[in-house]
Amino acid sequence: MSNPMMQAMEQLQMMQQKMAEAQAALESKMIVQEGGGGMLSVTVNGLGRLMRLQLSPEALATDDREMLEDLLIATINRALEVAKETANEDIGAATRGLMPNIPGLDLPM
Repeated sequence: MSNPMMQAMEQLQMMQQKMAEAQAALESKMIVQEGGGGMLSVTVNGLGRLMRLQLSPEALATDDREMLEDLLIATINRALEVAKETANEDIGAATRGLMPNIPGLDLPM
């Protein structure tokens, strides 16, 4: 029969491996958000890193700098929110059943 401490260590190692795999997958997952009716496009990876920012000729030609800045901020924030949700879902799916439910830690399950 297996020792409970050994089982816990094996479970921890399995969880660490699954977390590493999920993070590697998130690094290559691309999330694209458009703003301003296609005037700009933002691409972030699943880890929340900004990978690409594209501005249309119309966006560059605008005289309304404040509007363009607001569009950029809103679109980047939306992309980062989606990346965070995606990361929580993917990591939660990868570690489901391996992590104990510890109240107050808000861990993905």
